Amino acid sequence: MKKQKSKGAALLLMVFILLAGSLSGCMYPGKEQQTGGSYRESVKRVQEAVEDYQQQEGLLPILNADEATPRYEKFVVDLGKLHEMGYLDEIPAAAFEKGGSAYFLILDEETRPSVKLMDLVTVQKVNDVQRRINRYKSGHGGNLPAADEIYPDLFTIDAQQAGTGSITLKSIYSGQPLQFIMDKNGTVYADYSPDILAVVGKNGISTEANRDLRLKLEQASYYVPVKSLPYYWVEDRPVPQSPQQ
Repeated sequence: MKKQKSKGAALLLMVFILLAGSLSGCMYPGKEQQTGGSYRESVKRVQEAVEDYQQQEGLLPILNADEATPRYEKFVVDLGKLHEMGYLDEIPAAAFEKGGSAYFLILDEETRPSVKLMDLVTVQKVNDVQRRINRYKSGHGGNLPAADEIYPDLFTIDAQQAGTGSITLKSIYSGQPLQFIMDKNGTVYADYSPDILAVVGKNGISTEANRDLRLKLEQASYYVPVKSLPYYWVEDRPVPQSPQQ
């Protein structure tokens, strides 16, 4: 496994320059821009319904989730219940339940419940790559199709070996390409470093060494950085932290 951290840093810098010029104000996903703010309206309507439900019922309208479920996949809003009980006039077209490409989630459930969107296209792409990695690992004695170690204990994927060349991922925030990375166990993630670097550079947000930088993306968009690792500011760039560290 080659170590080319400097190469990764240079790539991030190039992507930041491109993204910073294309972002203005808050970061909103390309899909939302194309639909005239319909995603924004949908989140607002579901947020109001969730607040009304919690006030009247004393609970949050969420589907059951396992304790091990990642934060950005965990508390899915039960839109069907909100609709059936009259808190929501109709289920938004963006929702998976209506054939859309997003789940509505609740973050900060114990303090100030906030409705966000989880992009299912990103989830599907990462899962597709994960299946290829698992197949390769099973057929090669546990070895991984790793290319470069661009972060500590995190690697890009040799697409030719893994057979993942046809699977590409576009950022829900900027519409720009994102790469897949994997840890030493072969678990696959989307790399949101370019998006984090762009929002930090554009908005001039101060960085904190011990604060997960994914919160920047939460604050800048209605979408969550699903299938991601925690990011921290290290040597002037956002660096994801491997579970093995």
